[in-house]
Amino acid sequence: MEEEARRLLEEGIKKKVLSPGKGELSTFPNGTKVVFHYRTSRCDGTVLDDSRTMGGCSKPMELILGKKFKLAVWETVITTMRQGELAEFTCDTKHTSLYPLVSQSLRNISAGKDPLEGQRHCCGIAQIHSHHSLGHKDLDHLQANPQPLVFNIELLQVLPPGSFQLDVWAMTDEEKLELVPQIHEEGNMLFKQGQIKEATEKYYNGIACLKNLQMKEHPGDEAWVKLDHMITPLLLNYCQCKLLQDQYYEVIEHCSSLLFKYEDNVKAFYKRAKAHAAVWNEAEARADFAKVLELEPSLGPSVAKELRAMEERIRSKEKEEKGRYKDLFNYNTPPATATTVSPV
Repeated sequence: MEEEARRLLEEGIKKKVLSPGKGELSTFPNGTKVVFHYRTSRCDGTVLDDSRTMGGCSKPMELILGKKFKLAVWETVITTMRQGELAEFTCDTKHTSLYPLVSQSLRNISAGKDPLEGQRHCCGIAQIHSHHSLGHKDLDHLQANPQPLVFNIELLQVLPPGSFQLDVWAMTDEEKLELVPQIHEEGNMLFKQGQIKEATEKYYNGIACLKNLQMKEHPGDEAWVKLDHMITPLLLNYCQCKLLQDQYYEVIEHCSSLLFKYEDNVKAFYKRAKAHAAVWNEAEARADFAKVLELEPSLGPSVAKELRAMEERIRSKEKEEKGRYKDLFNYNTPPATATTVSPV
């Protein structure tokens, strides 16, 4: 124990055991899966992140050792712990410079966003030294002012290689590419069964998987374009799910991004038209439906049905508003009589 503490100190890490674990210390071979809760704080006690409260739920972190996780110090400290142990690690700045990027990704995941959202197409060190905002004031401050951090870690599980199924994020690029068609098909099956929320999650996972690979390519290159063509049908299916969940503005945003790149995508125009109609953007909806007919005349009956539905909703809304305000400008209504109240 003393030798381990001395070794950590030499590396700029101070360990304090808060509650000892049980059993023997694992050898932690590459491929071992560790499950743990963490709380990250500045040395003044200010908490940055806590896995027990992040995103409104208590979801522990999962890490596959040997996969070159961006924050290498977590692997270093966890391999000194026994299952069930709770320990505090104060780590020098050299170990924490990439934490702002890691935290941004973890916060994105907890909010249901793409873990790479907001990160530029460059290496972590380049991002750290850029003036690019991470979307969180505390992380921007930490990025501009690197400093030691305190990690409070509770090691919940240690799973040896081969005893669990790999999560998408832990797969190699080749494994991810092979998995995407399976994810797509599973999403389609769930959609047909009416399990829209579950289908949405499948499509999202497929998109995130491909975007992760796309980040490693230069925009516009052949490999990047090929991945983008794989993302497009998944994103359209995701938008269909979001339409059914009344998330119209998200549909408009995603379809607009697709049409910026692919100006003749009929499905994107059609879904965006329906979303515009749902949020009373009549002019935009008519323009998109007109573009659908221009690109695919055979969809005439479907477009006519959607236009009739939109027009009926508009008439109903106008009738409702007319009834609501019919007395607002009725000058035949006698004025209210003023009442004098005697002081107490």
